[in-house]
Amino acid sequence: MKILAIAGSTRHNSSNFKILKFISENINSQFNVEIFEGLAEIPHFNPDFDTDNPPENVVSFRDKIMSADGILICTPEYVFSLPGSLKNALEWCVSTTIFSKKKVGLITASASGEMGHEQLLLIMKTLETEFEKDQQLLISGIRGKMDADGKIINSETVIALQNFIQDFENQFL
Repeated sequence: MKILAIAGSTRHNSSNFKILKFISENINSQFNVEIFEGLAEIPHFNPDFDTDNPPENVVSFRDKIMSADGILICTPEYVFSLPGSLKNALEWCVSTTIFSKKKVGLITASASGEMGHEQLLLIMKTLETEFEKDQQLLISGIRGKMDADGKIINSETVIALQNFIQDFENQFL
């Protein structure tokens, strides 16, 4: 199974990237996880350019989504919302059906994250993805749950992520 993982933060080695790395290292070997690292290169959404020939970075991003069996998104919350770069990338997909019926796992890992998580769920429902409560996770206070190297040191968070991984895998069985 091919899984596309998207970190909502464009920060190098962000907590969200580290969580996706943890998932990719702990998921069943039948899943091949590719962490998408081109979020910052996707141009600002402009409906005038969402035509038969959208920008190449958008085409590449859409192709990765289409060819994936499932999608993982792990994002921080910025100013009680989604990071602009993640929302921008998702906006490029609204005029398509590439997310329709796609199995997803959704994680918000931030200082608080509650409002950003609500927005992520709403956007993914709007894009017609498939997920249940077990395929979503809110991790508040993420920085205090990782060491300086980005290793998850909070045992409850490790257990929550292990349960999340198992529930995500079960969507495909």
